[in-house]
Amino acid sequence: MAPYARVISYLKMIKFSHSLFALPFAFSSAILAAGGLPETTKILWITVAMVSARSAAMGLNRVIDRRIDAQNPRTKNREIPTGVITVADAVAFVVVSSIIFVVSAYMLNPLCLMLSPVALAIIYLYSYTKRFTWVCHIVLGVAIAFAPLGAWIAVRGSFTIEAVPLPAAVVLWLAGFDILYALADIEFDRGHGLHSIPQRFGIRTSLNIARVFHMVTWIFLIICGGVFHMGIVYYTGMAIVAGLLIYEHRLVRPGDLSKLNMAFFNMNGYISITVLVFIAFDKLRG
Repeated sequence: MAPYARVISYLKMIKFSHSLFALPFAFSSAILAAGGLPETTKILWITVAMVSARSAAMGLNRVIDRRIDAQNPRTKNREIPTGVITVADAVAFVVVSSIIFVVSAYMLNPLCLMLSPVALAIIYLYSYTKRFTWVCHIVLGVAIAFAPLGAWIAVRGSFTIEAVPLPAAVVLWLAGFDILYALADIEFDRGHGLHSIPQRFGIRTSLNIARVFHMVTWIFLIICGGVFHMGIVYYTGMAIVAGLLIYEHRLVRPGDLSKLNMAFFNMNGYISITVLVFIAFDKLRG
């Protein structure tokens, strides 16, 4: 396989384009922590840390789930089940990504380095949770929330309570749309002993739970605005976010899951970018 094709295969394996979900929240938190534009070196190492941590997590998930993926019609054509990437190579990729993450944490500050094993442990844990609990969506939300929390600590060098609302919003936002994503595998999960909120509670109740999660997400974003004394620009953006969340849930109905991919991929990318853009406008316009 040509080197560029191999790189593309690894990027597909970890769904690199989905980094768009977490990175804007990390940058948003960095801007809030700095009270403006963070140092360029901070932005660089935050980016490296977020991408490498997510790459390690996704790579490990693919290794752990390789036999499940091979049996699922939706995932049987992924890189490991089809042999495009070997298990050994995927494990090596996870190890290298994890090392890069720890190095980037070292480059940021001592507290980031100290917390890096905790972050890795949580993102590794997620891959196993669907084997024994339907709260796996919350665990994934907590793992992704390390992006804004880590970015805050990267800039400030310490943790303070004002950092909480944005990561809290991310936990519930991610868990909510992961519930929607899990709807696609509800029958497979039931047949193979895997756990999820859709598998446990059914489609209609799962949609309602996701709606509640996203409602509370928006409340946390409003609280974030109050904590950081945001102006009309920010709240205009949050009105747009509310509209996007409402539209996302209108795309997915109990009797019609045909627009599930659009709800998952498109809308959540728009939401995270909208939060970043309006936080940046509010904090950097002066």
